[in-house]
Amino acid sequence: MPQDLIHNYITGFPDDVQKQLFQLRTIIQETVPEAREKISYAMPTFYLSKNLIHFAAYKEHIGIYPGPQAIEHFKEKLQKYKTSKGAIQFPLGKPLPKTLIQQILQFCVKQQAGKTTKAGIG
Repeated sequence: MPQDLIHNYITGFPDDVQKQLFQLRTIIQETVPEAREKISYAMPTFYLSKNLIHFAAYKEHIGIYPGPQAIEHFKEKLQKYKTSKGAIQFPLGKPLPKTLIQQILQFCVKQQAGKTTKAGIG
């Protein structure tokens, strides 16, 4: 079951990192309850008709991967975080920006609902 794989992924990290990963997972589940969980690209992934968002933990941050359109759309609100074309890094040990994550998820859901599958996305 995918949920077990995601649980196993999260519990492979130290307690403080697990706490943030479980919090992120809960934010995603509450914001997009219809999204399903799976492992994709070796990362916990939530998807609707295609991949919606991935997340992963690293040595000094938690990365979320909402895609380049979300990064561009929220670039002003993301200025204090390290970003790349399709990723956002939230430093470990600092509170996750719940409202911002919810807004990004809502953007991704709307974007996915309004677009057909594009090569390289999803």
